[in-house]
Amino acid sequence: MAKSKTKSAFVCEDCGAEHSKWQGQCGTCSAWNTLSRVNITPIANAAVGYAGVTAQVKKLSEIEALETPRIASGFKELDRVLGGGFVPGSVVLIGGDPGAGKSTLLLQACTTLAQSEGVLYVTGEESLQQLAMRAKRLNLPLDGLSVAAETRAEIIANLIDEQKPAVVILDSIQVMQMESVDSTPGSVTQVKETAAYFTRLAKQKDVVIVLVGHITKEGGIAGPKVLEHMIDCFMMLDSPAGSRFRTLRGHKNRFGAVNELGVFAMTDMGMKEVANPSAIFLQRGDVDSPGSIATVTWEGTRPLLVELQALVDDVAGGHPKRVAVGLDQQRLAMHLAVLHRHCGIALGDQDVFANVVGGVRITETGADLAVLLAVLSSFRDRILPRDLIVFGELGLTGELRPVANGQERMREAAKHGFKHAIVPFANSPKEKLGNMTVHGVKTLAAALEVVAGLQVKSPAG
Repeated sequence: MAKSKTKSAFVCEDCGAEHSKWQGQCGTCSAWNTLSRVNITPIANAAVGYAGVTAQVKKLSEIEALETPRIASGFKELDRVLGGGFVPGSVVLIGGDPGAGKSTLLLQACTTLAQSEGVLYVTGEESLQQLAMRAKRLNLPLDGLSVAAETRAEIIANLIDEQKPAVVILDSIQVMQMESVDSTPGSVTQVKETAAYFTRLAKQKDVVIVLVGHITKEGGIAGPKVLEHMIDCFMMLDSPAGSRFRTLRGHKNRFGAVNELGVFAMTDMGMKEVANPSAIFLQRGDVDSPGSIATVTWEGTRPLLVELQALVDDVAGGHPKRVAVGLDQQRLAMHLAVLHRHCGIALGDQDVFANVVGGVRITETGADLAVLLAVLSSFRDRILPRDLIVFGELGLTGELRPVANGQERMREAAKHGFKHAIVPFANSPKEKLGNMTVHGVKTLAAALEVVAGLQVKSPAG
């Protein structure tokens, strides 16, 4: 009998692309020194369909679209990011820094969920004794939750057949392995094939599978990029340095809103959800200072009030610095050019620093105007009114463009006691919002005129 020839390939650790020979740079993602040699063997169930059934062609009108009941996790903030709860048959991937609280959050959710649903928690990174000690330390209910310490995918599949749980937690995907794949755990091939195996299993058994993923030093999920394409929902748990707050952001969700944000606080008793994040991120100091301004950003399906701070200082030597934390640095440099061209204010001999307080990262364009006003406040050493809220997108021609959900943003600001608002003219409300005075402006120059008339003051005055 002829021996089966083992296929060898060089796989990129970043994107998962296969190459016939080693080379210094990946031809697909252009990353350097990321190719590693792996042995690829045929997988026994490779011929099985994605959902484990024979393909059938149907008319879309023939398929009955039933509303699938969701499984509540016990955390409203987690359910918000999920789009309302776990969807049966879905695969959820959650990543984050070491010590961010991924395992703690899932353990808390599982112990609560296990009181009404079957839950299986599979750990491959710690013993069952360590898991029990952590649950007792957090004062969690110990009855109802089934746990197992296993890393082999085939055995985990047998456990799922025996226990028939509604939700399965796998901590983590980087330590799981398939016996049919000739590769070490954590390698590109092993992670890809194992994730594909559990994805098919979730569809076949109609069970929710939650995968815990490690991240690289660049902040991405360890393993091939295709891992994020396989699963249904991808979330990242961020932990700003020196802060007890954790932000859970949805980067992909086939069953809910993308870019949804959930906020938690890490305490001695585990993760506590923050019901009103705006009150947390808007905790401004008692002493007013130049360069501070409040803005309202849109995160998923709700507005979020945050504080922006800016510092403008003389260049110590060399080229002027442009540093943005929680903002797009390239966009900050572009705004400074617009300020110079259309308002005649040059900051070419100044260092400019901008920061979003609380570790929140703003990815939308609604904070453009607020960033520039904070920069001008620091540059001119003038304090902006504490009851002023600002938002709006800035164009290269100096015009202010409207942003989405402008009315909801202003209502959120009015609820928190803001009396003045500078917004794009197209976002001006048709009706008065409580005691708030809304200034709708069309250009950046007009916004500066409004700010000048709001009784701003210097620290001495």
